[in-house]
Amino acid sequence: MKTHMKSLNKVAQITLLFWLMKIVATTLGETLGDFIAQTLDLGYTVGLLSTFAFFGIVLVIQLTRKKYIPIWFWLVIIATTTLGTEISDFIDRSLHLGYSWGSLLLFFGLLTTLFLWYKKYNNLEVYPIAEKSKEIYYWIAILFSNSLGTAFGDYLTDVIGLSYLNGALVTAGIIILVVVLHYFTKTNQIVLFWIAFIFTRPFGATFGDFLTKPLEKGGLDLGTLPASIVSILIMGTLIFISHRNLKKPTHY
Repeated sequence: MKTHMKSLNKVAQITLLFWLMKIVATTLGETLGDFIAQTLDLGYTVGLLSTFAFFGIVLVIQLTRKKYIPIWFWLVIIATTTLGTEISDFIDRSLHLGYSWGSLLLFFGLLTTLFLWYKKYNNLEVYPIAEKSKEIYYWIAILFSNSLGTAFGDYLTDVIGLSYLNGALVTAGIIILVVVLHYFTKTNQIVLFWIAFIFTRPFGATFGDFLTKPLEKGGLDLGTLPASIVSILIMGTLIFISHRNLKKPTHY
């Protein structure tokens, strides 16, 4: 039964490796998004359009696969984190709505997506997922989650005034609280998943800003390109490990 379920599945199982890869992907999304919009000086509108095009391409490939293939799944995750950075910055700096209103708008979008998902399937289970329409809900919710996480991370640093390192520590504290609730309470696991998924995004975003922003702003001033290259190398290694793990025989 479990083997059959695994063969039909299209998404990554929620393990420690999943969360590690999610954090690296969010850091990459932040540094790569800033590299496109700021370092290359393409602007937030062009950045949004280019990252949306990349998201569309890898999403179509992912949706047409018959089973879970790590490289395509994680390329979509990376695309949503990069696009999430551009969406958050576009709302704040091009539409001038600010991170507070931007966060509320994206939070409403996420709640609406989850409501429609639950109304159709009577659950919000994120593993396994085989049906294409359910997978589309999954990716829309992830895109809203990553965009919301980016906006919230920027809210902590730009509105509240926390340093990038302190912002990362605040979100890390929330993630640790979720882990404690997961292991020591009977809190709904689906609720905890989405809370963790949202807050790993600002953790990666603020950590990415900590790596790239100038020293006078509390960063390490490593630059968006070097930080992106390092994140790509780490992510590539983790994707390789994921592919290798798929080939290992599973005993039940």
